[in-house]
Amino acid sequence: MKTEKLRYLDAIAEAEEKVLADGSLTFEEAEHLLNAPDEYLMQLAAAADRIRIHYKGYSFDACSLINAKSGRCSEDCAFCAQSARHRTDCDVYPLKSEEDILKAAEHAFQTGAGRFCTVTSGPALSDGEFEKLLGTLRRVSREVDIALDASLGFLDDRRAQELHSAGVSRYNHNLETCRDHFPHICTTHSFDDRVATVLTVKNHDMSICCGGIIGMGETPRQRMLLAFTLRELGVDCVPINILNPRPGTRLADCVPPMPMDIVRTVAIFRFILPTATIKIAGGREANLRDFQGMALRSGANGMIIGGYLTTTGRSIAHDLQMIREAGFQC
Repeated sequence: MKTEKLRYLDAIAEAEEKVLADGSLTFEEAEHLLNAPDEYLMQLAAAADRIRIHYKGYSFDACSLINAKSGRCSEDCAFCAQSARHRTDCDVYPLKSEEDILKAAEHAFQTGAGRFCTVTSGPALSDGEFEKLLGTLRRVSREVDIALDASLGFLDDRRAQELHSAGVSRYNHNLETCRDHFPHICTTHSFDDRVATVLTVKNHDMSICCGGIIGMGETPRQRMLLAFTLRELGVDCVPINILNPRPGTRLADCVPPMPMDIVRTVAIFRFILPTATIKIAGGREANLRDFQGMALRSGANGMIIGGYLTTTGRSIAHDLQMIREAGFQC
């Protein structure tokens, strides 16, 4: 009979070999890796990193974003400081001007970001706001040599096509968590509503950026369920956000995950989504702390740099230095 050590080491090696041979892990195989004791985490992370190198090499996806419209969102997402149902100190302002967004895109390019994402609060922009932003994005596409992302809430076919025509090549719309945990996080729209926008994006030749937030009271198994859903949807960019609890929200008292728990999540996502871009995103500084570089060598190959929607991040220069020291090209 195999010892426990050999059993887990063999399972990690067999899973890595299967994924490198273009195979897909079953849920049971991934769950076995998920349940490996902590003393096997380094082997799991190293295997995930080799899978990343095999499929993605050393290229790095560094994305900068602008919160182009902030606050007063009608939805009740439990984590969100921008929900009008929470009492937070979040900034509230209307859609930013064309010049402000253009200036932010130019700054993102000059500081080393490869992508620039325009984000707005609320379930969707009004028709007037959307038309105004389309004009801005067309100008950014013409004048700044940077790939354009957008995250503007729910999309229909017309808006998806117009965004693509304006130069947007990737659209972000996170599922946030797995299906069975979603009702604990949001009640004003459904999990299927979010999936519908992901499928709309997929039908209009844009890259799909779709992930979630860990640390919202879900179990590790539920995180894995999210990863399998993302695989089924054919998502090609997966941001892993880590809850940074905001005072005034319903999740203000959540206990954040420990750094090694985050590293394990990144590694498991790489096994399940071997060809995707996997980004460590919001909350990485507060929750990973000194282990950010380790997460980058546990399967991740991207980051949000330069701050987030309602919280600040580290300096871009500091992040780029860490990315290069981790062996990536950026």
